[in-house]
Amino acid sequence: MGVLEELESATVAIAERVGPAVVGLGAGWGLGSGVVVADGVVLTNAHNVSDPGVTLIFADGRTVEGQVSGHDIDGDLATIAVDTAGVTPVEWADGPTRLGAAVFAVANPGGRGLRVTLGSVAAVGRTFRGPRGRRVTGTIEHTAPMVKGSSGGPLLDSAGKLVGLNTNRLGEGFYAALPADEDLRRRVDALSRGESPVRPHLGVGLVPGRAARHIRRAAGLPDRDGILIQEVEDASPAANAGLRRGDLIVAAGGAPVTSIDDLYQAVDGLGAGAALALTVVRGADELAVSVTFAGGGAREEGSA
Repeated sequence: MGVLEELESATVAIAERVGPAVVGLGAGWGLGSGVVVADGVVLTNAHNVSDPGVTLIFADGRTVEGQVSGHDIDGDLATIAVDTAGVTPVEWADGPTRLGAAVFAVANPGGRGLRVTLGSVAAVGRTFRGPRGRRVTGTIEHTAPMVKGSSGGPLLDSAGKLVGLNTNRLGEGFYAALPADEDLRRRVDALSRGESPVRPHLGVGLVPGRAARHIRRAAGLPDRDGILIQEVEDASPAANAGLRRGDLIVAAGGAPVTSIDDLYQAVDGLGAGAALALTVVRGADELAVSVTFAGGGAREEGSA
């Protein structure tokens, strides 16, 4: 058998074997794709499910309603509890994929039909920013083309086993997938039990350092390293502490803040009821502000 025949045979086998476990989310081009990882459990990306209820379309055309059982926005993972009607779950790979390995991206965008594409692993251990700005590390970069609505679908090896969960387009023909390793399996198990991660919630929208300096210069204000508050959520810990739109955060917990990651690091180490000391510049004046995360301040975070 020649190389082309082997590729054709592998593609057909994967479509037949794993295709029934790949579902579409939403209608039309929909919200994305998902994959059955256990009886009654569909795994997808968190950015695909903004509401508790979600419509799923299986490969055989069956349309059912599911409920989000777990949601990790910053890890871009979500599980959906749904009647999988005996569909065989995807099988997890025995170990990590390797650089240059052939991979297949499978999707069912909005239930419009199964799509299987071939590519290779271009890099491993890559980093990208999740839906709300936090860094997601250790990801797989691959070249299997994906159309809109493919995120949340599985990335498979040549044996049809799960090596990753596709999450976004990196640009110029490259795509990112969360590796299907032991850490991901533990997180998926926790999410399927309803154990969604919670994080302290400051309640601000942020502008990173370079853009913040440009905005301050345009307003005739002196240069300072920091991150700029673009918006403040009503009744949030930030609002209760008196933070305002236009404030520049220059330190958190006594450590300089020169990037959004610096602020995330300071906030993520806190628990409910804790307080975080911030140094902010308002106009040209430097102020000390204490933010308390009491009264339900610890929950899934919006921006920071």
